[in-house]
Amino acid sequence: MTATPPASRAAQILSRPTTINGLTVPNRIAMAPMTRMFSPGGVPGENVLSYYARRAAAGVGLIVTEGTYVGHESAGNSDRVPRFHGEEQLTGWQKVAQAVHEAGGTIVPQLWHIGTVRNQGEQPFPDAPSHGPSGLRVNGTADATEMTRQDLDDVIGAFAQAAADAERIGFDGVELHGAHGYLIDQFLWAGTNRRTDEYGGDAVARTKFAAEIVAAVRERVSPDFPVIFRYSQWKQEAYDARLAETPEELEAILTPLAAAGVDAFHASTRRYWLPEFEGSDLNLAGWTKKLTGKQVISVGSVGLDGEFLKAFQGEGSAVKGIDDLLDRLEADEFDMVAVGRALLQDPEWAAKVLAGRFDELKPYDAAALKTLS
Repeated sequence: MTATPPASRAAQILSRPTTINGLTVPNRIAMAPMTRMFSPGGVPGENVLSYYARRAAAGVGLIVTEGTYVGHESAGNSDRVPRFHGEEQLTGWQKVAQAVHEAGGTIVPQLWHIGTVRNQGEQPFPDAPSHGPSGLRVNGTADATEMTRQDLDDVIGAFAQAAADAERIGFDGVELHGAHGYLIDQFLWAGTNRRTDEYGGDAVARTKFAAEIVAAVRERVSPDFPVIFRYSQWKQEAYDARLAETPEELEAILTPLAAAGVDAFHASTRRYWLPEFEGSDLNLAGWTKKLTGKQVISVGSVGLDGEFLKAFQGEGSAVKGIDDLLDRLEADEFDMVAVGRALLQDPEWAAKVLAGRFDELKPYDAAALKTLS
């Protein structure tokens, strides 16, 4: 039997459509959310529109936007990060969604609250407090404010409103940012959640806030509107942090979220090819699919062999082959793959990979962060 040529194999595996609830995505390639800070006043302009539409036109099946702040004054810490509330901001996002659709892609906004990553006095609302589940930052500093029940209700409502607005202005779904040490993740992780009420305690109890956000979003959108939940073990300031040490612990965390209405999980790792637990080659996405049966997106240095942080500090990354990635997708270990830095460097990455033009792929250079192209 003749082996399938690499170019044809990549096209066969990555070009297959997939479905997330009521959304059909034309292929298995997603654009990972990456904060770019090119939206002064929180308004995505024509440059942001062109940035996403260009990648959709070049073959990215699903765009997950950079993190966008929900309508809560403590949600963010920059006036250049886009917001998903306000008439001017939502008008800008409506134009972005339309442009991506015209280019042949699908798009979901990533809805975001940074929690105690915020410092008092930062933009876009300098008077807003920094608060989280227990007033603790990821590094253990206890100088933020513990959220009251009213604070929790306000944030839950802000996520639900943003999701309803996303559907209203033409997006294809939403992604909830529950990863990397931001607010939702601060509730999931024992290191930052020391609450003694029903929102703290064991691993299952710590999912209550996230599950209530998912349920509130689910109530405000149509039944077939996709809700994606991004999560990770690692945090921005604690790369070795873990929500779960075993598959059983991970199942305990994911089960309430799936029951609340998550349609797909986006399992964020720094290197997708590393196994998550001893005794199995499955990565975090693979375990997520095995334990929940939901659609799963894998992510983590796809197409690059460099270490995540060093690459962003300018040390670069060599191009890494994707044979292992194709093996995992072909085996249905997970359903989609999200590409981050490689798509920053080369907007045509998807088109080149789907056409087998691997020799044209470029290594990542941190200079790609300096412009929005």
